[in-house]
Amino acid sequence: MKQMLRYIPVVIFTWLMIAPGMTTLGGNKDRSGEAGASELLINPWARSAGWGGVNTANIKGVESMFTNIAGTAFINRTDITFGHTTWLKGSDINIYSFGLVQKIGQSGALGIGVMSMSFGDIPITTVNLPEGGIGTFSPSLLNFALSYSRMFSNSIYGGLQLKVVSESISDISAVGFAIDAGIQYVTGETDNIHFGITLRNWGPTMRFSGDGLAIRTLLPGQESQFTVEQRAAAYQLPSQLNIGAAYDINFKGDYRLTFAANFVSNAFAKDQITGGLEFSLKDYLVLRGGYTYEDGITEDADRTTVFTGPSAGFSVQIPLKKDSDSKFYVDYSYTDTDPFDGVHRIGAGISF
Repeated sequence: MKQMLRYIPVVIFTWLMIAPGMTTLGGNKDRSGEAGASELLINPWARSAGWGGVNTANIKGVESMFTNIAGTAFINRTDITFGHTTWLKGSDINIYSFGLVQKIGQSGALGIGVMSMSFGDIPITTVNLPEGGIGTFSPSLLNFALSYSRMFSNSIYGGLQLKVVSESISDISAVGFAIDAGIQYVTGETDNIHFGITLRNWGPTMRFSGDGLAIRTLLPGQESQFTVEQRAAAYQLPSQLNIGAAYDINFKGDYRLTFAANFVSNAFAKDQITGGLEFSLKDYLVLRGGYTYEDGITEDADRTTVFTGPSAGFSVQIPLKKDSDSKFYVDYSYTDTDPFDGVHRIGAGISF
């Protein structure tokens, strides 16, 4: 009976992922562009982006807050990571991210994460002043996440995450909420077989409001001005379902080669399939690469995304104590794009 009770939360997590997905997910390319808050689909972390986010099944630590929240349950005690992304180099867009995951009790983990996008100063223009010269404004996109994950057994890990989504300019803004849920299953003689599933960005619609949607005008036959406010249309969040698997080959001398595959079902874009490899040299240097495929990505005339498929990256990890899992690490990744000069991510963190 006790064995059955410990798996009840897992059943609940699975239902939370599958039930919404049955109505909101379908990978319908004809719905592309209908969702908002697309920044929720941007991976700000260098380590997982280095092989295309293929590690839904085996990701661990802070970066799990983007890919699969269940992976935060694997930390030893504390994991802190900072990240910077040069988004579509040449566009002057920068992304800053921070994540902290803390072990709670014997099997739980609590995490917080922040991602902010910076677009620089944009000139204010009007119909009468199309060249600007009257000041600037700075759009702001900010995501805040609070998560909890738990180890249900030596094989099953699960987690939930609540995200607050904020989008604003000087006179208009929108705030929304989204939920992520994920599960990882580990098996094999040396825990070298991994499976994972996660539902991301499920939540209510968002709507912009503010003075930017109001105008002062004269009505026919009236001498005084009236304020007329337009109603903005509501938009849905870019929900997606990820299903992944990974397999570790462990060699003598603490060398490891991992094969991973991932399928993404997007509610408002084409479905994607990603394959990737990661090679660890005694856990000091980790090399990784991946390729993400979607319909039409190989032909310039048919491609509907700025990404061309390949991604690559590496991590350098320095132990802080002998015979301990504590370490300091630096990550870098590159994702190829056309146009622009790719996406460059760099991160640094400490795990102890």
